[in-house]
Amino acid sequence: MQTKKMTLTTKVIIGMVAGIVTGLMLNALGLNSAESFVGNYLVLGLFHVVGTMFITALKMLVVPLVLFSLISGVLGIGDIGQLGKVGAKSFALYLLTTAIAIAVGITIAVFSGVGEGANLTSAATFAAKEAPPLSQVLIDIIPSNIIDAMAEGKMLQIIFFSILLGISILMTGEKAKPLVSGIEIMNEVMMNMVNVIMAVAPYAVFALIAKAIASLGLDLLMNLAGYVIVLIIALMVHLFGTLMGILKLFTGLNIRMMLKKLRDVQIFAFSTSSSNATIPVTLRTVTERLGVDNSVASFTVPFGATINMDGTAIMQGVATVFIANAYGVDLGLSGYLTVIMMSVLASIGTAGVPGVGLIMLSMVFTQVGLPVEGIGLILGVDRLLDMIRTAVNVSGDATVSVIVAKSEKKFDPKIYNDPDAGILTEADIHIDEKVEEELAEVVEKTHDK
Repeated sequence: MQTKKMTLTTKVIIGMVAGIVTGLMLNALGLNSAESFVGNYLVLGLFHVVGTMFITALKMLVVPLVLFSLISGVLGIGDIGQLGKVGAKSFALYLLTTAIAIAVGITIAVFSGVGEGANLTSAATFAAKEAPPLSQVLIDIIPSNIIDAMAEGKMLQIIFFSILLGISILMTGEKAKPLVSGIEIMNEVMMNMVNVIMAVAPYAVFALIAKAIASLGLDLLMNLAGYVIVLIIALMVHLFGTLMGILKLFTGLNIRMMLKKLRDVQIFAFSTSSSNATIPVTLRTVTERLGVDNSVASFTVPFGATINMDGTAIMQGVATVFIANAYGVDLGLSGYLTVIMMSVLASIGTAGVPGVGLIMLSMVFTQVGLPVEGIGLILGVDRLLDMIRTAVNVSGDATVSVIVAKSEKKFDPKIYNDPDAGILTEADIHIDEKVEEELAEVVEKTHDK
């Protein structure tokens, strides 16, 4: 009888759980500081190196993957008018979920009374960065130098260039057929690179989470337990209630299947704390596991990683109520409505800006008259909460991708409803010996000429 091999998802979950347990043990035993041998050589040494190398490898794939995938997607749509509809629907849904997210965060925080009667002090300070004006964000969508944009990972500029290049290739017609074939091949090559890097994911996830949990002070978590618990509850309500409710409303698809197939993406997002770094995994999951056509996913996923900030919006709502209660400031209904409006506008105006979450929060605090230095109170636990809210962000990206794809008839329900569709196995990263020999012969003949 043949035993069933363990899937990558199972291995990654084991790595995550083992990382949490290891991190808690190291923290409890005081072995997480740089002064100790274990802290210096294991936590800040091996764990840091393995985790950072993995995140860097994922980031390495983002630009070429988005470039080839999006150009391929534009060519696959064929109808430019349909591309505009995909963009408009994606933008509207991302703004809608962001508005709902912050409303959920504020509502739960207000009813919980988080921060009331708190006598919190913090040695941490926070210097608010200025967000660029919306006009500058719109101007910056067009790259003056695409090589520079790619080097700096400016996602909106890369999206703009890729769409423009795809349209130009369509305009070229028959003569561009060899180029189209090359782009399709490069897109497949990049997806295979994702498979190769994902093969080491269980070990990298273990290292990333073990380091993060070991570095977090449990005392700090206890001091801010109310804030942490309320924020996590709000994030979970949005994930399981809002996002899955919207999915059911617009598509009628099985929610349990969606949640099952999102595990990989959520774990990667939780480990890396970066929607951009998770793009390769999100794109692979959305196309190969959820049945979204690449012509839609290649746009909605990178666009969502840049502009979709559901988790960040919830953090802003809960943090605003928490700081207001801690400082004894009564914002009232008008204040909370201002927070909702500001957060939605800020999610557009700060798209793609580094440290966007805290920039948006400082803008909101300034608008409603809360002390910006209050952000220093929650900075200590922001690393852990950033991991969770990133997982919610990428879940929103996948949800919107499925909704848009189904509405545009660019969705395969057979793939979505097949629990084993797109599961990564050892065969996916295996090099066929016969193919290897054939390619070697092609190269040899080319050199001989």
